[in-house]
Amino acid sequence: MKLFRYGSSGHEKPGVVLPDGRHVDVSGFTRDYDEDFLGNGGATRLEKWLRQNLGCCPDLPATFRYGPCVPRPSKIICIGLNYSRHAAESGMERPKEPVIFLKAPSALCGPNDDVVIPKGSQKTDWEVELAVVVGEPASYVQAEHAMNHVFGYCLHNDYSEREFQLERGGQWVKGKSADTFAPLGPYLVTRDEIQDAHALHLWLKVNGETRQEASTADFIFPIPDLVSYVSQFMTLLPGDVISTGTPPGVGLGFRPPRYLKPGDLVELGIDGLGSSRQRLVSYDEWARATSSTTSQRQFIGTSQAARPRWS
Repeated sequence: MKLFRYGSSGHEKPGVVLPDGRHVDVSGFTRDYDEDFLGNGGATRLEKWLRQNLGCCPDLPATFRYGPCVPRPSKIICIGLNYSRHAAESGMERPKEPVIFLKAPSALCGPNDDVVIPKGSQKTDWEVELAVVVGEPASYVQAEHAMNHVFGYCLHNDYSEREFQLERGGQWVKGKSADTFAPLGPYLVTRDEIQDAHALHLWLKVNGETRQEASTADFIFPIPDLVSYVSQFMTLLPGDVISTGTPPGVGLGFRPPRYLKPGDLVELGIDGLGSSRQRLVSYDEWARATSSTTSQRQFIGTSQAARPRWS
């Protein structure tokens, strides 16, 4: 199934893409794609419910806003340097074990929402990634059983502020967690829909110029190994996101580096998971838009965009 969430920020409703391409509301079945839905056979139950209740599901117009395809997870776990050529362009050795860092769940936003360049940022960067969404709780699972704990997959742009990440001391999380730095979606695609998650084409463009293009076949650590490895250090809960790393072509890897500026348009996609697009806005532009009558959190995630094309 291809699931999505739509509506204004903080008030999203659940939807499903039908085989004929129609996008319909399924809030008559579930309030949201939350931990209870993901961890308790929600997709199977929804599929059965649809067979009997499809006529009651409203079709959606073509220009609704996509929200992040999962509500705020307990954890966004990112894998660093999972493509050998990306490690090389970053000037780092190929890792012997997966590199793990966390991204704050408050960074989550819709796939086509504006992305705010943080206050004082000079080095905001892009990273197209395949994200894995956990379905069953996982703790100390073995790699051969790890896929039983995966609900599905989605597209993620792991935005990064390289100065905050690499030059300000401490862990990478400081450069990864600004508001809007985790556009997720448009679709949460169940595991059975993807024939081989290790053979997916992924790409990213900035202002129409291709910057990243690769295949998940180039993973250093495959998905079962990642799920198993992370579960040795923390319990994974339904709705948690594991972002599996980015291929070469990030701004940091250019000589000289090339970073994002206000007005830039970033577009990205992965086979079978759809595509997304984000316009970059300055912190000052964002601050001006947040008047005394509009809170910051109301502003973030209010960008309206047409439905993204399938990749």
